[in-house]
Amino acid sequence: MFRDFANVWTPVALTAQLRANDVMRIRVAGTALAVFRDTHGTPAAVLDRCPHRGAALSLGSVRDGCLQCPYHGWRFDRNGQCVQVPWNPDAKRAALHALAIPARELSGQIWIRTSLGPEAPDAPTVHESLLDPKTRLTGIETIWHTHWTRAMENMLDWPHLAFVHRGSIGKDLVPFSAERMDTLIEEHEWGWRVRTALRGAVRPGMLDFRRPNQMNLHIPMRGRHLTLAVACVPLDEHRTRLLLMAARSFARAAIFDWFFNRTNRRIADEDRNIVESSDPPQIPAASAERSVRTDKATLRFRSYYFSELHGSLCRLPPA
Repeated sequence: MFRDFANVWTPVALTAQLRANDVMRIRVAGTALAVFRDTHGTPAAVLDRCPHRGAALSLGSVRDGCLQCPYHGWRFDRNGQCVQVPWNPDAKRAALHALAIPARELSGQIWIRTSLGPEAPDAPTVHESLLDPKTRLTGIETIWHTHWTRAMENMLDWPHLAFVHRGSIGKDLVPFSAERMDTLIEEHEWGWRVRTALRGAVRPGMLDFRRPNQMNLHIPMRGRHLTLAVACVPLDEHRTRLLLMAARSFARAAIFDWFFNRTNRRIADEDRNIVESSDPPQIPAASAERSVRTDKATLRFRSYYFSELHGSLCRLPPA
C-alpha cells in the first residue's frame, strides 16, 4: 500500500466533495480508499475492500454513520470495526474488521495519512492563512497525466515563470531573464521556504514547500494577503490529482470565488502540457538530468524524495 508515499499526511479532496451519507472512492499512491462521514460529520476512511469477499466498499452506502458493504450488508464504523453482520447475530465481529486509515478535515480539505489504523502519531499542518477565520477559502481540482514528483517540482520552480506564465504570474520577471537569479532557501520544521533575488535584491514574493507534497505561494499585497496552496496527490505512477486552494483576506464574498478558481485553473493549465511531456514521467536521480544553479529548490526536493519517500510502503497485514 502507498508505495513511495507511505506514512505521510496528504489532502485528497475538497471538503465540499464529501457530503453527508455519500461515499467517495479515492486513490492515493495506487491504493483505493472508501471515504465517508460518520454520525458527527467527521471524515473516516477504510481500505476499499470488504474483508468478507473483497467487494469495493465505495459502492456501498452510509447507514447510521457506518459504511455498509453493497454485497452482503456488513457494516463498519469509522474505526473499521464490524458492527453488523446480517443473518449472523452470533458472528465474532471483532475478527471481521475492515482496514481503517487515519482521516481528518482541515483548511477546506479532506486529509488522510498513508498508514494503517484509525489513529495517527501526528497531525497534518497548514499555513496559518488557511486557518484564519477572516480568510475566504476556495478550491478546485484537476488531473495531470504525470508522476506527482514532476508536478511537485514544477510548483517549486521559479525560473520557468517568465516563460510558461509570461502573460500571467510571471510577467514581472520577463524583463529580467538575462539577469542573474539567486535562489535562497530557509529551512523550517515543516519543510523549507524559497525566495529569489535579482541584482542582489531579494524579491518580495515567496513560496513554501510543506512536506510531503504541498506548495504555498505567498503573493505580496499591501495590507492584505493572498496565498495559493497546491497539493500534488499521487493517484498512481502516471496520474496526479492537483488540489488548488486560494486563501484571501479580501473580496471574501462567495460571488468572487469563480474568479479565483478560474485564475488557478488557467495557471495550472499553462503548466500542464509541458509537465506532462517530461520524460521520464517520474523524476530521476539528479545525475540523470542536467541542472544549473537556479535549480537549487527542485534539487532540494529530489534529495528529500529519494531519501525519505522513494521505496517507502505500508504492508497489508495477513488476511
